[in-house]
Amino acid sequence: MKNLQGKAAFVTGGASGIGLSMARAFGAAGMNVMLADINEDDLSVAVSELKERQIKAAGVRCDVADRKSVERAAEETVAAFGKVHVVCNNAGVGAGGPIGALKPGDWDWTIAVNLMGVVYGTEAFLPHIRAHGEGGHFVNTASMAGMISIPGMEPYTASKYAVVGMSEGWAGQLAPENIGVSVLCPGFVRTRIHESARARQDKFGPASDDRDPARVEAAKQLILGGLDPDRVGARVVEAIQAGELYIFTHPDMAPLFTERARNIKAAFARAAESPALAGASYRTPSEIKVFD
Repeated sequence: MKNLQGKAAFVTGGASGIGLSMARAFGAAGMNVMLADINEDDLSVAVSELKERQIKAAGVRCDVADRKSVERAAEETVAAFGKVHVVCNNAGVGAGGPIGALKPGDWDWTIAVNLMGVVYGTEAFLPHIRAHGEGGHFVNTASMAGMISIPGMEPYTASKYAVVGMSEGWAGQLAPENIGVSVLCPGFVRTRIHESARARQDKFGPASDDRDPARVEAAKQLILGGLDPDRVGARVVEAIQAGELYIFTHPDMAPLFTERARNIKAAFARAAESPALAGASYRTPSEIKVFD
């Protein structure tokens, strides 16, 4: 989508951090913006800021862990702007800790927001984008933790790996319909994700409180010292206009992924030399289609 002027964007987690920065970038490109967030106070402040920038904006309270809430937000967005072309499934939370120490609610919360929130946003908005037939674009926020595993952050990492995989599949499915899909994989960005428990839904119970305070503080400082989120927003606009699948914002982290890729390639080489597999006649089909 090269021309964004006059089109509308929907952004979850839009009241702060990367979400708000994407909204600023979309507004600067001439788009109308619907911010969605679970925190109504922050949402009101963010919408006011966009309007002060002469951006046509509105806000809707949305709990991305609730399918019905996301569907209502989609309907309100279409009612406000008529059509939606860009959907950013951006809302995310962070949870982690030593193996065996995490509460079940930590896993449930992280998967519900980071993974299922992306599913609900995609499924809620896809019919609306298909209905106008003008194409569109989904941006799903993952993380570099969706490319490399971080010990101690398994719930977060699992959810972000899933977002990468889903986005890759959806990109292939939707390309023939002129609907693009990008997966955003930032490194450390100056956001409030270290405070994400402030919006934790009651049904998931209280967060684990036995984490090492020194490690918690170290993680906080990494985030607070991270990249300016407005640079991420600008990078997202570039990627949408260029039709990029993977959106990276921290090129200096490339060696970490290269090391992972090298280890995986070496594992395939060991499989090729494995006595247990020697002489096997099975060959994987050159073309795999699950459905037409």
